[in-house]
Amino acid sequence: MTDAVQNDTRERLRALVESDRFKNTIMTVIIVNALTLGLSTSDRAVAAVGPLLSLIDTLALTVFVIELLIKFFVYRFAFFNSAWNIFDFIVVAIGLMPSGGGLSALRGLRVIRTLRLLSVVPQMRAVVQALLDALPGMGAVIIMLSIVYYVFGVMATLLFGNVFDEWFGTLGRSIYSLFQIMTLESWSMGIVRPVMKEFPYAWAFFVPFIMATTFSVLNLFIGLMVNTMQSAVEDETEAEFEGLRDLVKVETDIVGEQVAAMHEELKAMRAELAALRNARDG
Repeated sequence: MTDAVQNDTRERLRALVESDRFKNTIMTVIIVNALTLGLSTSDRAVAAVGPLLSLIDTLALTVFVIELLIKFFVYRFAFFNSAWNIFDFIVVAIGLMPSGGGLSALRGLRVIRTLRLLSVVPQMRAVVQALLDALPGMGAVIIMLSIVYYVFGVMATLLFGNVFDEWFGTLGRSIYSLFQIMTLESWSMGIVRPVMKEFPYAWAFFVPFIMATTFSVLNLFIGLMVNTMQSAVEDETEAEFEGLRDLVKVETDIVGEQVAAMHEELKAMRAELAALRNARDG
């Protein structure tokens, strides 16, 4: 294959890969494959159409491999410059794991092929990007929450550990119990009220903890996510606005050039008319 033919083929495949029809086809295959993987967990479905499910799974994996090969041919080593391409490569590679031997357990991870929807649907990619952008701020909140847990965990172990060894006997047990309390899962009747029977003023410990974690620190996570999503939407809107402004500017320049050309034509027509009048009068 000559360089000209290879470049032409590459450009045609690039147009194919970047087309909406191709992306919608891959998304359809992902959805169908996700449904078949779910049906494969049902003994009744496997008994009825087991070979068909296996065939569809194999065909879907084949489509994904062909897609990656085409992209690698089109983009070459620039393929790995995109984190989403690397994500797709890892997901498909897991599906290629052998079904026998010690790696058979990894074969079950093929269901994560469904996560490829995150890389195919632009809206989902925006959400994931917003989550990644929020990680630095979330890290600070996690550190703050860890400090709160450590302080209250040590206090709970010293205060209640001798009587309630199962819940607060060690620092690890105390932190786990406090996590359950923070989630408000059976926190009152399951833990706090039994503790209050032995320590009537234990509410003075648990209520501030709930206020500091459930109603304060966790709301910081929500606030960070909302702000990050809002910033992402504003950036996208700004990008669209810039694109529209550039388009309007281009159109305005074209109209200006056309108007200038019309002015020149009018000047030329006026000059011709003046020449004809002078010739007639002379």
